[in-house]
Amino acid sequence: MSDPTVRPVAASGTFSIGGDLPVHRLGYGAMQLTGPGVWGEPADRDEAIRVLRRAVELGVTLIDTADAYGPYVNENLIAEALHPYADDLLIATKGANTRPGPAQWVPDGRPEYLRQCVDGSLQRLRLDRIDLYQLHRVDPNVPLAEQVGALAELRDQGKIRHVGLSEVTVEQLVEAQQYVPIVSVQNLFNLAERGSEAVLEHCEREGIAFIPWFPLATGQLAQPGGILAEAAARHEATPAQLALAWLLHRSPVILPIPGTSKVAHLEDNVAAATISLTDDEVAQLSALG
Repeated sequence: MSDPTVRPVAASGTFSIGGDLPVHRLGYGAMQLTGPGVWGEPADRDEAIRVLRRAVELGVTLIDTADAYGPYVNENLIAEALHPYADDLLIATKGANTRPGPAQWVPDGRPEYLRQCVDGSLQRLRLDRIDLYQLHRVDPNVPLAEQVGALAELRDQGKIRHVGLSEVTVEQLVEAQQYVPIVSVQNLFNLAERGSEAVLEHCEREGIAFIPWFPLATGQLAQPGGILAEAAARHEATPAQLALAWLLHRSPVILPIPGTSKVAHLEDNVAAATISLTDDEVAQLSALG
């Protein structure tokens, strides 16, 4: 058994993505390891390298990135810090979001562009195959069948092992499942934002990993004197740590990927894996949303 003081992330439990990729449920989202507006190099490249290496030391086995982060900066940084990758480390990346400039995002789901995205990510991450490749955003100007179909072809070619989606509705997910097995969904979901409850429920039924992005958001729920703040105080934890612990308790298919650009903040985040909530606490926190 892993020592929780050395690899605390192991306490979050495991989930097998696609049935054959076991990961610790608390992962790391690398998006913040870029410049302002998710554009350009990080302010402190050495610290960014330290964050990635420390995450693995702490037991993180799922790191989420995308070609659009930087763009390209994030994937190159991960390869520099961690290649050759540990056998149990899953680097999940995404494509089909173009970057005209800082804080600008424009989906492009044309099959020819997706093929270009996958080849670029393979090269930057120094991989022969991407174990989890996610459609970063559905392009409303391209039929979903064509977008997912392109990923299915890339899977058949051996460039992708598993396919995931990001920011989709239940209807889009069900349609995509007609063309290729979908093993993960990455939607906005946290203690304050619950718009994807129906998608989460579908993922639970289907055994699909649900990867909530922006998992640390607590908004006004963290105000002093509130249920979240009181629960955090009981556990000698921060409201953000409780928000992560709630996600881990909310559903066994949830794989939170909190991000940060600082080692100290990373260590605070992963401590959430060791927090045990009672059923009553989970219910009280769930009622806040």
